Amino acid sequence: MATRKYDQRLRAEASEETRRRILDAVATCLRETPAEPVGLDRVARLAGVARSTVYLVFGSRGGLFAAFGENLLRHSGFADMLKASAHPDAREDLRGGIHGVAKMYAAHRDVLRALHSMAMLDPDAVGGVIQRMDQGRAAGTHRRALRLADQGLLRPDVTVDEATAVLWLLMSFDSFDQLYTGRSLPADQVAGMLAATAERSLCR
Repeated sequence: MATRKYDQRLRAEASEETRRRILDAVATCLRETPAEPVGLDRVARLAGVARSTVYLVFGSRGGLFAAFGENLLRHSGFADMLKASAHPDAREDLRGGIHGVAKMYAAHRDVLRALHSMAMLDPDAVGGVIQRMDQGRAAGTHRRALRLADQGLLRPDVTVDEATAVLWLLMSFDSFDQLYTGRSLPADQVAGMLAATAERSLCR
């Protein structure tokens, strides 16, 4: 029985290692050739597996990118972002959320830029990754707008829906990258500028 459990553990570890190599290969493709579609043949070659193994592990091209997106969020500092923004004061929560998301964007800028570009060209496979990220951002921005309103911090001429829309814009990857890459500003400075813009636009 002990030998069987040991063998099962080894197989599980080998399977997880294969999965990790394939996901790492996707990231390599996105960083090195962001203007080109990610080919499964190249992914398999970089991961040192057969093309059929990619399908065996992930089921489809869409499944591969869905898993890549989930893995990216899990290892991108998303949990740190939530922790940083979990503040009882809605204004501090807003600042923490913007700084947290900026840190996440900066850490994975090249991969995220490639994903956003590819989503237009390959919506079936890659579009779902961006859509899920946007859904999470939409929920987060609406929650923050509600908290600002509940604590009486919203300006009287700003509705919750308007605040949500403004935060949706300011907490987007494109808004961050316009300053981070387009203006070559440090991530902390970009976060500070976006947070200050949000407060001036929305708060009393």
